[in-house]
Order: sequence, then C-alpha cells, then structure tokens
Amino acid sequence: MGGRTGSALAPRGDDASTIAALWWFMLVLGIVVFVLVAAVLVVGLRRSASDDAGSARRTSRWIVGGGVVLPVIVIAVVLGATLVAMRQVAATDDDAEMTVDVIGHQYWWEVRYPETGVVSANEVHIPAGTPVEITLTSADVIHSWWVPAVAGKMDLLPERTNRLVVEAEPGEYQGRCAEFCGTSHANMDFWLVVHDADGYQRWLDEQARPAAAPSSPAAERGAALFTDAGCGACHNVSGTEADGTGGAPAPDLTHLASRLSVLGGAVDGTTPDLVEWISDPHSVKPGALMPDTDLDDDEIADIVAYLEGLE
Repeated sequence: MGGRTGSALAPRGDDASTIAALWWFMLVLGIVVFVLVAAVLVVGLRRSASDDAGSARRTSRWIVGGGVVLPVIVIAVVLGATLVAMRQVAATDDDAEMTVDVIGHQYWWEVRYPETGVVSANEVHIPAGTPVEITLTSADVIHSWWVPAVAGKMDLLPERTNRLVVEAEPGEYQGRCAEFCGTSHANMDFWLVVHDADGYQRWLDEQARPAAAPSSPAAERGAALFTDAGCGACHNVSGTEADGTGGAPAPDLTHLASRLSVLGGAVDGTTPDLVEWISDPHSVKPGALMPDTDLDDDEIADIVAYLEGLE
C-alpha cells in the first residue's frame, strides 16, 4: 500500500489530477497576467505627463486593451478550462462497481457497506482501480466530504442524498469536513484507505467478525462496565450485549482499535487520550453529544483496556 497523503497538489486519483492541473494552469496564468500588468504599470509611470498630442489616444487604447479586452480574454480562458475540467470529473452513477454509504454527524462519519452489512466510522475502505459510488447524506446539519488527493468536494445534506464516484491507487488519504458544521468542525477528519483487491477482501472479512473477546482481567471488567454504565445505549459492539442496542448517533466500536485514528483526529488514540476522552469528552471535542461519565479512574482504565482490545 502507498504512503499517506492529504494534499490536493499530490493527486492520486483521476479527478484530483484534473483539479490539480486546473489549479496549476490558473496559477501560471495569474503569474503571467501579474507580470504583464506590472510591466505596463512601470512603462506608464515612466511616461511624462507632457508627452505629445497622441498621448491621450494611446492612453485610451491602453485603458481599453488592459482594462476591458485583457480581463475578458482571461476570464473566458479560465471559464473554458473550468468547464472542461468539470466535464472530466462529472462521473455518473453508472460508472460505479460498488457503493459505500457515508452519513455525516456532528462530529464524526458513519460508514456503511450495504452489500455486506459491515459498519465502520471515520474510515472509508475501497479497492484500488474500482469506481466506487459514495452516497452522502447528513443526520443533522450540512457537512462536506473532501479527500483532496483523490476527488473534489461534495456536500452532505439532511433529507437528501448526493453521490460522488471515486477511484484511486492504493494508499491512505486524509479527508476532512470542508463545510463549517459546529464547534468541533476542525475535529472531523477521516481516512480513505485504498487497498489492492486481496487486501480489501481481507479487511472486509475482518470487519465482518464480531468483537474480540476481552483478553485480560481489566478488559473483562471494562466489558461489563461498558454495558452497566450505559455505553451500549449509544455505541454498538457486534457479538456482545451491546450488539444492536445503540439507539443514539454514536460510532460503532466493534473494531475501534484497528482504525487509523479515533475521534475524527481530535486525539491520537493513545491510552492517555482515551482516558481523557472518557473522563471529560467536551474538553476534547466541544459540542460532542457524548455525555459526561460518572466513573472513577480505575473504572475508566478498565473501559480503556477493553476498547484497546477491540481490533
């Protein structure tokens, strides 16, 4: 698998390459226009106000040429290049070979694979070289799904589904919410992970398994506390007492420890980070719907031990 990238100027997909080429074209065109205008300005400043009688006519020609004709040409060229790029990235739903459903929440991403029943959060996994239709909707406010290195932006709207077809080479690509959606908007990143065909099937098989059994006394206590403390009222953990009980908008935690990041990039996912999150979630992610917990330090440590074993 390739390395990690999140830059729109390091494209790893056809759509991103088209968008990056348009950006570079506009940058070069802008530099040329700037140099031309600067040169004309220098020439104008060096001319004497007492030039010959033809000065007024030349001035008028410069005004018309530089103030009307040149801007019209530049705008027309930019518009033409933009329309060509838009046609190239406007893939249709018929191009897709599979579908992934993405639902935006404040402040995380719910990811569903309708053909297999697999559910994840804050990560979208797809096979390389395969056009994939990402269906996008929102459970609350307007969000915007953007993976700069792979494709353009697409809004997620309540009570409406938008579609974006993506295709990329193997790698891990950072994405983010590109529409301000509340106090923790900046903590709403995600990863698009593109596998080779075998790697994608292995990942699907792993995600279809139930949660791993607790492997230590602390994790066993944490599993019991997870249910007793009411965590399962919001979070689903497949194959446990919290399987299918989550009724509030909260991420599926079945394979939490196998994910590249947690909490939309708000923390690194280390033990201290998880302890801080459970102890005081609103200090880590302001505006999050997770309620404060009434657990002591030992109980929180046990729950963290349980969560770290959910691979």
